[in-house]
Amino acid sequence: MTVEYTSLAAGGMLTLAGELDHHAAAAAIRRSERLLDEHQPGALVLDLAGLSFMDSSGIALLLKLKKRMQMIGGTLEVQNTPPQAYRVLVGAGIDRLIPISKRRKEA
Repeated sequence: MTVEYTSLAAGGMLTLAGELDHHAAAAAIRRSERLLDEHQPGALVLDLAGLSFMDSSGIALLLKLKKRMQMIGGTLEVQNTPPQAYRVLVGAGIDRLIPISKRRKEA
């Protein structure tokens, strides 16, 4: 699992790639939090296009990111969500808490 940060004009983007399962989730959360501490974007896009698999551990990552962004007065949006991950997130009702899109929105 890789977690990369890119600066955007309106904030930043975290890009996740690989499998986000219970083995990878804790490290992905730690890396994401370090990147947010370093860059402190006002708006964060989480790009999931590179995910090959996500289980319920991915929900913990999203909720941690949402909480972190709320603490700094920022926003979180999920884009490029693969079909399998989309089913996990929508099935758990996460789409009622965080905007989730199957596509990437152009800036």
